Amino acid sequence: MATEVLVNGWLDRARKCVSPHFNQRPEGEVSLLVIHNISLPAGCFGLPHIDGLFQGCLDIDADESFAELAGLQVSAHFLIRRDGEVVQYVSCDDRAWHAGVSTFNGRSGCNDFAIGIEMEGTDTSGYTDEQYQQLTLLTLALMAQYPMITLANIVGHCDIAPGRKTDPGVSFDWLRYQAAVSAARG
Repeated sequence: MATEVLVNGWLDRARKCVSPHFNQRPEGEVSLLVIHNISLPAGCFGLPHIDGLFQGCLDIDADESFAELAGLQVSAHFLIRRDGEVVQYVSCDDRAWHAGVSTFNGRSGCNDFAIGIEMEGTDTSGYTDEQYQQLTLLTLALMAQYPMITLANIVGHCDIAPGRKTDPGVSFDWLRYQAAVSAARG
């Protein structure tokens, strides 16, 4: 697999789509990777609305379901689109606003120490081969840059916000993903 490079928290080959929705990590620690899913509108793929949401300029009138998103300030570090394109919104060295109220291993406020990756999809739609390939490459780069991220410290949004969140959903193949990361690490 190709080697990915992070420079100042930015993936060298990702399309940059900088979000204003971030701040500094309180301790500078990066030790958790959180997998999410997103589609806007729900179940629709390949549209520009995710970029708009994370950049704070979502056209609320573009779909009636967007009314509930008015004024929302959220971001993730990365989005992996269905075709495998990787988009980065926030430097990994900064705190993106993706996890919300969350807890991991007894620590609350996961945004403080987590990197958030959004997979374009839904809980039940399944993910593409291109997405799994890019997620594996990205994970390997993040593990190399932030050694506190281990397979044990890679979770779904559902794991850190149970009862509130369900993503990445039943359609996400954790075994496939973990096996690919493990095989690539040797």
